[in-house]
Amino acid sequence: MPATYTLIKKDTETAARVGVLQTSHGSIHTPVFMPVGTQATVKTISPEELKDLGAEIILGNTYHLYLRPGHDLVAEAGGLHKFMHWDGPILTDSGGFQVFSLNDLRKISDEGVTFRSHIDGSSHFFTPEKVMEIEMALGADIAMAFDECAPYPCEIKDVQRAVERTATWAARCKEAHRHSYQALFGIVQGGTIRELREKSARDITSLGFPGYAIGGLSVGEPKPLMYQVLDYTVPLLPEDKPRYLMGVGSPDCLVEGVARGIDMFDCVLPTRIARNGTVFVPEGKLVIRNAEYARDFSPIDENCSCYACRNYSRAYIRHLIKCNEVLGIRLTTIHNLHYLVDLMKNIRLAIGENKFGEFRREFFARFKV
Repeated sequence: MPATYTLIKKDTETAARVGVLQTSHGSIHTPVFMPVGTQATVKTISPEELKDLGAEIILGNTYHLYLRPGHDLVAEAGGLHKFMHWDGPILTDSGGFQVFSLNDLRKISDEGVTFRSHIDGSSHFFTPEKVMEIEMALGADIAMAFDECAPYPCEIKDVQRAVERTATWAARCKEAHRHSYQALFGIVQGGTIRELREKSARDITSLGFPGYAIGGLSVGEPKPLMYQVLDYTVPLLPEDKPRYLMGVGSPDCLVEGVARGIDMFDCVLPTRIARNGTVFVPEGKLVIRNAEYARDFSPIDENCSCYACRNYSRAYIRHLIKCNEVLGIRLTTIHNLHYLVDLMKNIRLAIGENKFGEFRREFFARFKV
């Protein structure tokens, strides 16, 4: 069954909204943060732990899974759900961002992208049709169209070319994907140039996808500029379809994205900073490996109900991190993901009670970027 979206309630003060995205592997309550499982695993924690902390959907990365273990092997295992022992919804990105991030290791043409593996230097060629073949073999509930992500900053002509290719490739993806049971989402590009964002939104929405993503943000531009782009881009997307802001996961950006009508977010940030001993708290970020926490026997956050905060102190977790013990990384990862999942749950409750504006003001009264 392809994914279907139901809008439940809109906030009266902002563009925030709550809804349900239904897939063949379960319901996703939006707005939602999606933990990233780049290589068919969310780093250091199990699917059971993800469920315990409330995650409803996770991501897989097409580029990495194509290189290893290979999409054919995943298909032979019964698809990504069975391969990684996750029975909830999964979204796979197209691998476009990773391919375009290779810089000197790739060459772009209108037909597709030739690139060299970051693992062994072997040469590969991604076309929209090839990416659809890979994503269908992986078997996620939601697949993303292959797009070109222009870097920031870059010349207008480069952004314009990326917008044109993204539209052409989206149409080719839809044609190649037409017999699949998956939901295929289109991606709006355009950098930080309003006219090109508007053109891309017109081009992509005209193809009639069941969901739409905003790509090419959180790639180095200042946050106020990202919010400005969202202000004029989100209203161009259909109200009856989910809206996905790709690669964004800091708590302040989640709140501001929701305020502008975004339904779905993903980012490696919570797991990446966890591995460096940094955790989210209501006041912002806490670097638990710092010496000031060596004799701090309180939890990371006294008001947090995650497994780490219920059972361990800052001093103990700092000790583990300093000793490079895997348990320390697991605990900081569990806490960070719980923090974001819980933040989204509280946002949904606030929207449902017409109190999101108040929630947003109280959040920023404490949270320091």
